[in-house]
This record gives sequence, structure tokens and C-alpha cells, in this order.
Amino acid sequence: MVYRQLTASSKSRLQLARKLAERNIPEDVAEAVLDKFQEVRLIDDAEFADMWVRSRSQSRKLAKGALRRELAEKGIDQETASAALEQLSDADEEAAARSLVERKIRPGMDFTDRAERDKSTRRLASMLARKGYQPSQAFRIVSEVLDAQAGPDNDQLGSRYP
Repeated sequence: MVYRQLTASSKSRLQLARKLAERNIPEDVAEAVLDKFQEVRLIDDAEFADMWVRSRSQSRKLAKGALRRELAEKGIDQETASAALEQLSDADEEAAARSLVERKIRPGMDFTDRAERDKSTRRLASMLARKGYQPSQAFRIVSEVLDAQAGPDNDQLGSRYP
């Protein structure tokens, strides 16, 4: 059963322990099996964490905060999670956020209309927050992207979000 789980996708030790518990495998037997798998490096939480961060940061554009939470849910300790998150630079994280915002902007939006701009800012910043970005960072990035989209002719709006 553990082989089948690992064949489908990489798993953390905790995820596999939970699967064994669901099958009513005695805890001492499960621990022995998991220890053996770890010994032969079929289970490696550090490798799993590195892969998870790479995958989820690229496919879902998640911020470090969201990735840290997901790793914790999968049983990855803080030290291992921190090491895995080091592969993401602040610049990578910011570029991912900008890319998300740029993709979500609808063509034809009028950013000279204060109400529409404010509504778009709240909507886009909320989307970034759900992906784990800090609110101040989310509002700053959204404001910068909207300023760039509005063009230099619309400087009178200014940026309300630092």
C-alpha cells in the first residue's frame, strides 16, 4: 500500500502514516515500515518539501506564507520547510504576484474611474491574500500594476496604497 501511495505522487512521512492508520495498520508496524522506507530514501521529507515548494510556487503562484502552511499540514517540520522555502527569493515571489495580477486584469477596464479602480484593487489584493501574500505587499503590487496599466497619462490618480 505504501508503494502504491508513493507511485501516485510523492508523500511526506505524516501523510503515509495517516494512510496506514486509515487501514487500521497497528502503529508499531506502521512505524517500522515507514522507518524502513525512510532508511532506503523512498521517504524523504526534505526532498518532498523542496519538490512541493517548486511545484506549488510555479503552478499556483503561492507565496511563502501559504506554502509554509501547506507544508505544516503535510507534517513537514519548520526547519525543513524553511530550508525548502529558501529556494524562493523575494524577487521570485513578487514576480509571481505581478504575473497573477496582470493575468486577472480584464481588458477594457477604466482605471481613471476611481470607483472601478478601488473595486479592482480590493478584488486583486484579496486574490493575492488568499495565495498567502501579505496585505501591504498585495496592495502595493496591485497599485503598481494598475498604475502601469493606466499609463503615464493617468498620474492624477496617484497611489492610495503604500
